[in-house]
Amino acid sequence: QLYGGLGQNPFNPAMIGYVVVLISFPVEMTTWPVPHSVGLGAGLQHILGIASLPDGWTQATALDVLKVNKSLTIDELWSNPAFGHFGGIGSEVVNLAFLAGGLFLLHKRLLSWHAPVGMLAALVVMSLVFWNGSGSDSNGSPLFHLLSGATMLGAFFIVTDPVSSATSPLGRLIFGVGVGILVYVIRAWGGYPDGVA
Repeated sequence: QLYGGLGQNPFNPAMIGYVVVLISFPVEMTTWPVPHSVGLGAGLQHILGIASLPDGWTQATALDVLKVNKSLTIDELWSNPAFGHFGGIGSEVVNLAFLAGGLFLLHKRLLSWHAPVGMLAALVVMSLVFWNGSGSDSNGSPLFHLLSGATMLGAFFIVTDPVSSATSPLGRLIFGVGVGILVYVIRAWGGYPDGVA
């Protein structure tokens, strides 16, 4: 509503909301507490329902682990629980699910292919150009960037927003390429690990 109501917003409302929260509370949004082990006494309290159970644990994503890494090679980072086969097992599954949903929308012709293909192609090209293998200063492989973070969500469900995206096919392609380049620049050299928002 800030920009005059539905259909008048220059930015995607969900992404601008996320960015506002990220900028307003950077420490809270980027601190990842490590899950602790539960001892016998605390474990019995959890089993008997005396102590409250957490809904779930969260950890840093593979992008965050790679961002703060200063000395370990990519091969050595695979032992970190944040890494799966390429970009974190949870993130890989979610990104593949978003990819399947996006391909379904493309198949049904509910969205144009230009912006998603532009974004993903630019992200692949940028990560291929600046990828230096598995060294400690590596920014990750193209497959790592495709299957981690919010890549597929951004490509099929954010970049294709009909209000804040371009209107012509060439404009959508250029817009997608620009988003893909910016995502890589923020991931590789910016202050935040993902950059899709």
